[in-house]
Amino acid sequence: MRLLPERSCCDIAPYSPEGGRTVQWTKQNEQTRYSNRWFSVNLADVELPDGRHLDHFLIRLRPVAAATVVNEANEVLLLWRHRFITDSWGWELAAGVVEDGEDVARAAARELEEETGWRPGPLHHLMSVEPSNGLTDARHHIYWTDEAEYVGHPVDDFESDRREWVPLKVVPDLVARGEVPAAGMAAALLLLHHLRI
Repeated sequence: MRLLPERSCCDIAPYSPEGGRTVQWTKQNEQTRYSNRWFSVNLADVELPDGRHLDHFLIRLRPVAAATVVNEANEVLLLWRHRFITDSWGWELAAGVVEDGEDVARAAARELEEETGWRPGPLHHLMSVEPSNGLTDARHHIYWTDEAEYVGHPVDDFESDRREWVPLKVVPDLVARGEVPAAGMAAALLLLHHLRI
């Protein structure tokens, strides 16, 4: 076994569970350049720690709520769908934007029923993530349940090619093969795998 030399420089700090707050970009102002009911594209004047300024575009988005069901056989309810923006296919959880004034967990339950036909029982918060926080303020809130009732064909069946119960034990392989391309959903499925398997 090869031993690594001790650090002789302070460029790399040791891990700290509290994190650090010594290098911070500061937004001086922000102006909307385009907006619609889904998002806005803004331009911010950002001051760097050394005093320089830069123009930084950002996208402001509504929060997203996602949910899935894990059944008694440790299978997870997923959607197989195409994303035209990246021209890619992959497994996803039912998800959508949270409407103004809507409770996030309620939005997750609504999306699950609309996109899969399964009405969830009590939802458990799994995680909240910022999938691209260098460009957007989007936050994805992900829930799961082990209780659900099939209420009929999904209203929003156009959202996916098919809906399937996928064994949780195969999730790491699906992620490794790139079959769960959405980062937040991959993280959520790996966490569910960790909790249930």
